[in-house]
Amino acid sequence: MLRRRFLAPLLLVLAVAGLGGALYAQLETGDRGILPIDSSGTLEIGGIHVDVGGSDSNSARYAGWRIAQRQGFRALWAKMHNAPVSEAPNLPDTTLDDIVSSINVEREQVGPNRYIADLGVLFDRARAAPFLGVEGGEVRRSAPMLLIPITVTGGTQTSVELRNAWQRAWAQFRTSQSPIDYVRVSGLGVDPMLVNAAQTQRPGRGWWRNIIDLYGAADVQVHRLYPGGPAQARFIARHGPDNEIVGGFTLIARDGNGVPAMMAEGARRMDELFSTALATGHLSRDPSLDLPAPPPLPEEVVEQVVKPAETTNAFQIQINANDVNIYNFAMAHLRTLGGITSATPQLINPSGTSYVLVSYHGSIAQLAAALSSRGWLVDYSGTVVRIRSASGKPPPLPPPAPAGARQQ
Repeated sequence: MLRRRFLAPLLLVLAVAGLGGALYAQLETGDRGILPIDSSGTLEIGGIHVDVGGSDSNSARYAGWRIAQRQGFRALWAKMHNAPVSEAPNLPDTTLDDIVSSINVEREQVGPNRYIADLGVLFDRARAAPFLGVEGGEVRRSAPMLLIPITVTGGTQTSVELRNAWQRAWAQFRTSQSPIDYVRVSGLGVDPMLVNAAQTQRPGRGWWRNIIDLYGAADVQVHRLYPGGPAQARFIARHGPDNEIVGGFTLIARDGNGVPAMMAEGARRMDELFSTALATGHLSRDPSLDLPAPPPLPEEVVEQVVKPAETTNAFQIQINANDVNIYNFAMAHLRTLGGITSATPQLINPSGTSYVLVSYHGSIAQLAAALSSRGWLVDYSGTVVRIRSASGKPPPLPPPAPAGARQQ
């Protein structure tokens, strides 16, 4: 399964539109798809050979499984601690029964009172951890690596397009104890289109970036010496988008029945090759697979807040006076009051009410307060301000303001 399928829906639409029925047939075939086993919760030791007798076949098998549990735990402890098996502790059978998850029969021969078998023992990771002395039974893992198993038979390369023994061997391979964090594809869905033998020949990094973080690929060539006869397989481990060779080896099976076991052994030895390469620093991530850095964010433009100009309002000033001096002083106050830009008489009546139109930067309340500070009695409503003298005499003019100062 791919951890990320970037652009998969779009690529599928374009591919199906271009290739038509051939791709439809490939995706619809039932001879595809092997789901990898989930080994995240178990620890496995395989290849334990037992040869034991008993009063009957069931007793012999039971005794053989007991022996496999004991040997399996000691072998697992030695593997986890990188120590000789002779140093491993012996656990009682009741404890082993509690931490063993299952027995995997790789090969067995059952007689009336004898049991010969090659067995694998699966231990529950959480329950076995305290006895192994390793918290959770965890191992240090590599970065996630996409695994592409390729079989070359008769000159034809096959990955997950059709079920094959090499894909099955990797699907059944238990990866929980491997230092390589394999990402294994099942062959279902769009896997045959996105992860296939042709993909390993594409040098373009852009396509790789859309599929993987990092991948480890396996390539195997199988040669049948003659139909039904021995099968010889050449295994080659490759890594990276440029198919760098990590290592290789050759295995031989006696006949077709031995091919699955040969493939399983090949997967195990390939894992050893990848693990050794990781430990020696030869599985370094190709920096060209890194996604390019995102473009820098545009600089935030701070808009200058322009202070709106003061609004100029028009108000009517009504001057209530009983002589011309009060009117003249009132006009002098209006022409020298800060904020008033113009004062235009509309009706002059020195012995009654005179009307003056003024333009003022501010509200009517501010204008009334400014006139009140000059000694006038003021009241206002709407846009009309009425002023009169409290003493019957004109209020005194304020002293001249310094140059540049604003009059109030």
